Amino acid sequence: MSKTTNMPETITTQDTGINTTQSSSIDFEKDQREDLDSVDEAKSLSNQVVKLRNLEDELVLKEKEFKELKRKVEVMSGDIIPTMMQEMNISTLKLADGSSVEVKPIYGASISPAKKEEAFKWLRDNGLGDLIKNEVTVAFGRHEDNKASQYAVLAQGQGYEPVQKLKVEPMTLKALVRERIESGQDMPSDLFNVFAGNRTKLTRKQ
Repeated sequence: MSKTTNMPETITTQDTGINTTQSSSIDFEKDQREDLDSVDEAKSLSNQVVKLRNLEDELVLKEKEFKELKRKVEVMSGDIIPTMMQEMNISTLKLADGSSVEVKPIYGASISPAKKEEAFKWLRDNGLGDLIKNEVTVAFGRHEDNKASQYAVLAQGQGYEPVQKLKVEPMTLKALVRERIESGQDMPSDLFNVFAGNRTKLTRKQ
């Protein structure tokens, strides 16, 4: 049951200057319940914050575990199994459960910005200049679509500065590295960051 206390309230009438006393009710129990509700809400929020912190800690731990597991897979796939199979002089193996294992060579390459000019010169000097993708673009302003078709004239006579971009597509470079390495040809690793290794392919039985 709610406890209500009547408190006197004095009201002064401006017209007559007479003080009139009235009673107003204050529900202390209701106020107390509202305070308790606020405390419960704060506690509930605090609990959720703690849960979030614990989840974030767990996520960091799982990410570390994932990275370590991935590293172990790469070591097993790229080093341990290929080395063992090479020592056994085999490249494929079929297991009793019907799955098969095969070791395949993998290649990688890239050209760093600092080595780009030297790398492109080496490609041209070795008759491989066609692998270089040459993009020449001109920046046109708004409402100049009609001028785009006159690129050649504009680039020379209208003051537009062409922007030239040279690159070799990653897959093209990778294919070149594979071709040259497997044929015993030279491919300067200092210019192209050449990588060659092995990878184990595990095919599971369907």
